Amino acid sequence: MGRTLTGSLGRSVKRSAHAVSLATGRLTAGQRVLPGFLIIGAQRCGTTSLYRALSQHPLVLKPVLRKGVHYFDVAYEHGLRWYRAHFPLRATAARLHRMYGHRPIAFESSPYYLFHPLAAARIAQALPGVKLIVLVRDPVERAYSAHAHELARGYEREPCFERAVLLEDERLAGEPERLCADPRAGSHAHRHHAYLARGRYAEQLARIEPLVGRDHLLVVDSHRFFTSPATVYAEVLRFLGLPELTVPGFACHNARPRAAPMPASLRRRLAAHFAPWDSRLTPWLGHPPSWLR
Repeated sequence: MGRTLTGSLGRSVKRSAHAVSLATGRLTAGQRVLPGFLIIGAQRCGTTSLYRALSQHPLVLKPVLRKGVHYFDVAYEHGLRWYRAHFPLRATAARLHRMYGHRPIAFESSPYYLFHPLAAARIAQALPGVKLIVLVRDPVERAYSAHAHELARGYEREPCFERAVLLEDERLAGEPERLCADPRAGSHAHRHHAYLARGRYAEQLARIEPLVGRDHLLVVDSHRFFTSPATVYAEVLRFLGLPELTVPGFACHNARPRAAPMPASLRRRLAAHFAPWDSRLTPWLGHPPSWLR
């Protein structure tokens, strides 16, 4: 009981601090920077781990309030001034520029941006020239991990992964069209139950490329990031045009334990489902996806 009350009090204090910080940010929005790059997904592909590694760079400015602002997907009605309120002051950026002789870059990480049907167009309009980073992993593993994640957070009530996959088409039927028809609309199923649809990465990249340009998109194989983090980190910095000033600590964040191994027969069926989209990732990665080797 005491632990529950302590947890509730902590959450209440955190919400209050967030509200005060956001109100202050909105008052000074005109003095704040906008992001120069975004980590836009995919969900359960190491976005938090990359976010934390990049946040350690002296010239990378993370959001003031939280890792993912989710403005371009579920909070777009708040307007650009609200979005600006989440980022550091221009004075902070200017101070770092003087200190390091290189212009700093602000960013955030919201993995629903990759999948939301309107997010890419909104990003391109509000942040011309922005650079986007996408992480991808074995889509079968991503789907299994996403189900465990949504189940643990209470957004999924179907405990059987195979059953949740079978329900997906029914759950998502008409939802992308509804989101496009009503920009203020939200969809619980589209955001939390798209286990297969989110893993068709090439489909989502093809939608985004014409809006921002191929040279503004970097696609990273998560397996490479976790097995050779320093190499991938250096590649990301080159993409962003940032110098290597420090060596960050690399760690895996937000991993969740599995209740049981995935049945081999289900794994084979899902791998066959994803094969056409996986084969289209090689030009984006510069090598075949790690899970196909």
